[in-house]
Amino acid sequence: MPYRSAAHETLSLITGELCANAVQHGRVPGRDFRVRLTVTADVLRIEVTDTRTERRPADTRRPTAPPPGSETGRGLLLVEHLATRWGVTPRVGAPGKTVWAEL
Repeated sequence: MPYRSAAHETLSLITGELCANAVQHGRVPGRDFRVRLTVTADVLRIEVTDTRTERRPADTRRPTAPPPGSETGRGLLLVEHLATRWGVTPRVGAPGKTVWAEL
């Protein structure tokens, strides 16, 4: 993926948003989060896994906009708009979840 290409910019924005969400909403003291990027011939997948089970995005089919004037709450709207697909899956073998997006 060429640096400064549209795909690279989209990858950077989505990865940054999912990581920021993991830090802000998925943080458990003493535990980190994990970022995983995979690529196949057709799909680039971003996965961010944290250890907080009870804090999941409310609706991955259609994120809701925050109230006017709110300084937060638009990140998953950006992910929804930029990604081909995205969602949330339970973490396998440990507590937590993985929020993923595909380009």
